[in-house]
Amino acid sequence: MPVRYGLDKQRGCTMPNPTSGTSPSGVGSVDKQTNVTVFDREASRLASEVFVHELVEYRARLEPEAVALVVGVLKVNYGELNARAHRLAAHLQTLGVGPDTVVALCMRRSIAMVVGALAILKAGGAYLPIDPSYPAARQTAILADAQVAIAVTTERDGDQVSSACRQVVYLDNEGHGNGPKAAEASPARLKPSNLAYVIYTSGSTGQPKGVEIDHSNLSNLTRWHLDTFQVNSGDRASQLCGVAFDASVWELWPYLAVGASVHISEEDLLKHTEGLRDWIVEQRITMSFIPTPIAERVLTLAWPKATSLRYLLTGADTLHCYPPSGLPFTLVNNYGPTECTVVATSTIVPVVERPTVLPPIGRPISNVEVFILNDKMEEIPDGEVGELYIAGAGVGRGYRGHPDLTAQFFFRHTFKGEFGVRLYKTGDLARRLADGQISFLGRADDQAKIRGFRVELGGVVAVLNSHPLVVESAVVPREFGVGDKRLVAYVVSRVPAELTSNSLRDYLSIRLPAHMVPVSFVRIDSVPINSSGKVDQAALPAPDDANSIHDDKYVAPRTPLEKRLAGILAPLLCVTQIGAEDNFFVLGGHSLLGTQVIARIRDAFGVELSLRSLFDAPTIAALALEVEALLVERVDAMSDEEVERFLQAASDQTSEAA
Repeated sequence: MPVRYGLDKQRGCTMPNPTSGTSPSGVGSVDKQTNVTVFDREASRLASEVFVHELVEYRARLEPEAVALVVGVLKVNYGELNARAHRLAAHLQTLGVGPDTVVALCMRRSIAMVVGALAILKAGGAYLPIDPSYPAARQTAILADAQVAIAVTTERDGDQVSSACRQVVYLDNEGHGNGPKAAEASPARLKPSNLAYVIYTSGSTGQPKGVEIDHSNLSNLTRWHLDTFQVNSGDRASQLCGVAFDASVWELWPYLAVGASVHISEEDLLKHTEGLRDWIVEQRITMSFIPTPIAERVLTLAWPKATSLRYLLTGADTLHCYPPSGLPFTLVNNYGPTECTVVATSTIVPVVERPTVLPPIGRPISNVEVFILNDKMEEIPDGEVGELYIAGAGVGRGYRGHPDLTAQFFFRHTFKGEFGVRLYKTGDLARRLADGQISFLGRADDQAKIRGFRVELGGVVAVLNSHPLVVESAVVPREFGVGDKRLVAYVVSRVPAELTSNSLRDYLSIRLPAHMVPVSFVRIDSVPINSSGKVDQAALPAPDDANSIHDDKYVAPRTPLEKRLAGILAPLLCVTQIGAEDNFFVLGGHSLLGTQVIARIRDAFGVELSLRSLFDAPTIAALALEVEALLVERVDAMSDEEVERFLQAASDQTSEAA
């Protein structure tokens, strides 16, 4: 049954007194002039010997009034964060949470999300983050696969988990509850091999699979991060990624372990690159992770010289560009599958005036080793292309509840490695460069990265083929521009006349996350197969107006304003024509592309649309009405002379467009 419990502001369980001889040496040594914790390598060393939640608790005892979390105008200090998490941990222990107990954490980015994750760790359990925006069917599949009985959520986000879990604990957005008071939490008797978290990725069978990461994995990531970027309590880190994206692990624990403040952005900030930049500047963020497709756009913006940002960390997809000269921060490119604790390789990306190759993904992080092997599992010379394998402290346990699948990707190797003999098979192609850095060359199998999310194409095909009107299908990623990769589905239909793109999209949307739903559907007679028995992707036709599955008859833009807007949207969507009633999102548009639409409309008409306007008016016809209304407001505010000049300019532009 759902449980609502109370969290008071009592202090959590004790750690060694920082002034006593038993306190961790070197951690939190304070510069009395600046009142900022000076980085000490001893803090980095302790990250591999003390669990991250214990380091957070130690920070709470050392500097309880130091700011830990910031969300808008709300601030939570370390003493409050520790007390709230400790109170929740005590209650979770009464429900049976202990070492290797997996607890679902279903909520949006918030103070409560951090309190919940920290409390689960303090109770001895492992947290399983679930994005509440996922379709109900996917949430249910994850909970069933993980065999989770206990969930921490909010009233807003807990509809699905409340029906799937035996015990549900509700928090408000600040991590408080209103139920019975539990006893004092007992220190969890943990080992480094106990689970810290489980994160689900898409699976080739259409079912998600849970990656198990233990405390030794998390501690290695934390220690490397603190040491490499010299993080101290004066740093201000951003938290931008959703809870189910493994980068959120990286955004939280290294900073909280050393007493820095974590600033949680508003929900949709990643969709607005200029607003994201402004927020980073205004919040005086010093360390920020931004997924690659968004980071590439952020790099093109002008940044004030006084920006506090020291490092812009990026990853999750192929980086296509080098930073321009004059940026006030350092760009760091990172690579790492979820199975290897977020980051496996990393490198600073220099300014290159005339690049001829893509930026590398760097060298292995501390206690991690990378091998590039051929089909015979033999190491190959530098410069040759092979499959990338990872060994060392970052390699997780495997896939929860799936020993056979784990054995396919996690196994012992026979050649000698520096950091152990257990390998993870990434499925990525790479080559080692002469300077020791790794060049990433794409997937060796049918996985793809779509807007920073890893998608196994077979999982999408499995769901699409379950549609009653679909005989067979193929799903492939296609480049619609530099860094703009989208999924395209090729469908063989039982009754072609009855199959529409909206019906297919609706069917998939209730079963898959948004990033796994193809942006367009192409009708084919049969799926082409090559001599190896695999789908011949090269033989699949490019989507065009003739082969694409549509919903309604084409309605040409009717007014000069509609024609002008069609001329703006068609090139961005990579289509030859766009009808007055065609939906921007149905044709492959998404939030990031929407920001470009808004910018071009601003340049063309001098009016400022919001991204919400595009969601509310996604067709050319509806968008024209929005623009027209803004133009009328603008004209009403002008003098007669200004109106004449404005109308003349608009007439000239319309003539040029025609």
